[in-house]
Amino acid sequence: MMRQPGFWSRRPNAPGLAARLLAPLALLGAYTTAQRVRRQPDYVAKVPVISVGNLNVGGTGKTPTVAALVSELRRRGTEAHVIIRGYGGQLKGPLRVDTARHTVDDVGDEALLHAIYAPTWVAANRASGAEAAEAAGAQVLVLDDAHQNPSVAKSFSIVVVDAERGFGNGRVMPSGPLREPVGAGLARADLCLSIGGEGAQTRFKVDWGQTLSCPHMTGELRPVNTGMPWHGLPVLAFAGIAHPEKFFATLRGLGADLRGAVALGDHQPLGPSLLARLEAQARAAGAQLVTTEKDAVRLPVKKRGSFLTVPVRLTFSDPDAIDRTLAALRPPQAGP
Repeated sequence: MMRQPGFWSRRPNAPGLAARLLAPLALLGAYTTAQRVRRQPDYVAKVPVISVGNLNVGGTGKTPTVAALVSELRRRGTEAHVIIRGYGGQLKGPLRVDTARHTVDDVGDEALLHAIYAPTWVAANRASGAEAAEAAGAQVLVLDDAHQNPSVAKSFSIVVVDAERGFGNGRVMPSGPLREPVGAGLARADLCLSIGGEGAQTRFKVDWGQTLSCPHMTGELRPVNTGMPWHGLPVLAFAGIAHPEKFFATLRGLGADLRGAVALGDHQPLGPSLLARLEAQARAAGAQLVTTEKDAVRLPVKKRGSFLTVPVRLTFSDPDAIDRTLAALRPPQAGP
């Protein structure tokens, strides 16, 4: 994955010269997305469909949001199936992910991670995936990263945003970090979920609060208390996620003795030479190797016992509102 240019993260009222020069290409990108999302759906399910997506490129917290929704639905006695494109995998589907048989090369790391907690389908054609999941007994479909994909009709659409970064400079690629303009994207959303701590949420409201055209809820990713004695533990951390510095900050917050922090590319393969280098660094530092759950599924099976992970889960600021939303879910309606 490419590194995002620095000017993408500027405040929305000061995008900078580079963003302005790239504005014509951004207009073309916005127009292309607008034409695509106007298409009528290819498939209208007979069960409720939740879409979890974003406006930004890169990570915003979609994966933990999907996991949290699936967990809430399971608590209600509802079987939810996840539909995902399977970024980084070779198989196009539709197929149900089998964690005992499929590898990260087959279906991608996010699909494997989802499949640990819920029935998960990889489908390059989301309509085919939704139809297969419904036929297999899904009572609710949760679409991962489908906000700009109109192929499946939706009952409820959530746009997830990283509260710390917000919508960047507010511009569409390549002028900024967005897949489509904020106004256009949120017009199709039923909820904007910003994820981050209190300070980040305050900045998000200052920069974007006046532009939110749909209901807004906040959430925060918190480490799961597994009983692991992190305080004072010497660790060498590595992460191949969109914003690895957040993982390193989590370890510091747990009190770990962070003796090294290796930021990898998003979804970067964990090949033998890279793992050997990380293991050598950890030995030299007298540290335990630790990584994220998403990175851990990319590790060779024989290596996984040598690495620690820090599970994190999404906590909603208003769980009662989420509960009411899930209780009120209905199958999508076929539009004109």
